[in-house]
Amino acid sequence: MADDKTGAQESAKSRTVALLLCFFLGWFGGHRFYVNKIGTGLLMMFTMGGFGMWYFVDLVMVSLGVFKDKENLSITKWSL
Repeated sequence: MADDKTGAQESAKSRTVALLLCFFLGWFGGHRFYVNKIGTGLLMMFTMGGFGMWYFVDLVMVSLGVFKDKENLSITKWSL
């Protein structure tokens, strides 16, 4: 869906859901499975969130609204 102000594309995925999944299941890549990034989700699962560092970076990125889905669209909507 196009953003009227900038013309940028944004994902249909919910930022609220992604943030909750990242907070509670981020060590296992739950948020990455949600945005269809299966490969990196599996890597996070087997490395326990990149030994905690990758989990923390993703948590910050989702919180700030700069995390992207598989189609490289920003996940910015706070809706459920």
